[in-house]
Amino acid sequence: MPHPIMFDDADPYLGRIREIALALPDATEVVAHGRPTFRCGKMFGNYGGGVKGSKVRHDQSILVLADDSERPALLDDPRFFLPAYLGPAGWVGLILDDDTDWDEVGELLDTSYRQIAPKRSVAKLGPL
Repeated sequence: MPHPIMFDDADPYLGRIREIALALPDATEVVAHGRPTFRCGKMFGNYGGGVKGSKVRHDQSILVLADDSERPALLDDPRFFLPAYLGPAGWVGLILDDDTDWDEVGELLDTSYRQIAPKRSVAKLGPL
């Protein structure tokens, strides 16, 4: 039995995430477990998720693979959370709202992408 769809295509935050994520070289969108995921071979972004160890869901959030050196500081920020399932593998979630800094979202997605994308795709971005 497939997962129920857990997002609305008309969600304006999802629209912004799509613009940012799909602008990265060779990025694609795949619905998995009822949520949009962004991939370049492997997944580098997931739209929406729950908090590890609870039933709290943040349907308007973006999950990314954080840089190891930045992860503790991100999780100390109340806008971020440790996501269920992906959290133990280094992922963090950022709750999206009207005050979201979209440049920060772009940087987080870029960092996540650079960690998982094939070298040939990352090379299309140029140096940091």
